[in-house]
Amino acid sequence: MYTVYVLYSFSASRFYTGMTSDLITRFKFHNEKGIKGFTTRFRPWYCIHVEFFEDKSKALQRETELKSGKGRDWIKSNILPLYM
Repeated sequence: MYTVYVLYSFSASRFYTGMTSDLITRFKFHNEKGIKGFTTRFRPWYCIHVEFFEDKSKALQRETELKSGKGRDWIKSNILPLYM
């Protein structure tokens, strides 16, 4: 099982979209364990959206879609308002 997820930093108003096969461990890495990289600068992160896939290639395709301009716009208009 693969998960595509969207994290949001309220303090920095930033999104992060990723894909993993172990969401809990990956989320902990973004918020606690990581010592370098993009997500360490904007902690804390909140998981605002997840989608589950059986097929890794479909998960990667969806991650790419969400990282596109249209995908970011979709997140801003459909997901983020649920948390504001």
